[in-house]
Amino acid sequence: MKRIVWKGSAPVKPSSREKVRTKPAIPPGWASGNWSGYALNKSKRGSCRDISGYWIVPLVKPSRTNTYSSAWIGIDGFGNSSLIQTGTEHDYVNGKTLYYAWWEILPAPETRIRFRVSPFDLMYARITKLGSNKWRILLANKTHGWVFKKVTTYNGPATTAEWIMEAPSLNGRTTRLANYKTILFKKCRLNRKNPLLQSSDRGIMIQRGKIVSTPSLPNQRRSSFFVAYGSRMPNPPK
Repeated sequence: MKRIVWKGSAPVKPSSREKVRTKPAIPPGWASGNWSGYALNKSKRGSCRDISGYWIVPLVKPSRTNTYSSAWIGIDGFGNSSLIQTGTEHDYVNGKTLYYAWWEILPAPETRIRFRVSPFDLMYARITKLGSNKWRILLANKTHGWVFKKVTTYNGPATTAEWIMEAPSLNGRTTRLANYKTILFKKCRLNRKNPLLQSSDRGIMIQRGKIVSTPSLPNQRRSSFFVAYGSRMPNPPK
């Protein structure tokens, strides 16, 4: 029997190559086959030095086939092949739900964080450049009270920043997105400041010609947003 190897969550260049059967009410800034959420492109090398944010772990619905979803924050990956990221996984595999935390630096596969993750947990993540090529990855579960820290080497251009719900890759292929209902990303920060998210920064996910994941517009402070499973855009957080 072929051994299943998890290849991590490889980014793809956002595109609209698939024909969408249902047009979104408000056109997004970008579209992808495996990402949805908000992404900022600063273009200048080294522009993104510190990213953080909170999210609430979603409750995945059962499905007839195996389905997968990842929520994460990261630097790079939006139009380039580098990426440093950390987040949570929420899957429905072989008739069971699966939740766990992880971190990853492409092209290496993800590394699982061996602490408890459950639906509705409040997560906090931060990725910080410490100097030269040294970076710190921090992921904390505010509900269960654990904190994971990792200092590592990263050589990416640090030109983009993301807060993403993803259909991750398995054995080099994009998986089918799990029905995660709705997820809230809040208090997003870039370089310790409000990123002032704009509607042009939001991206939808398209799989098999259908919009399967749709972010809301930002809230009034432009630092928080919902992402919802399906093509219907949720209202922004209050």
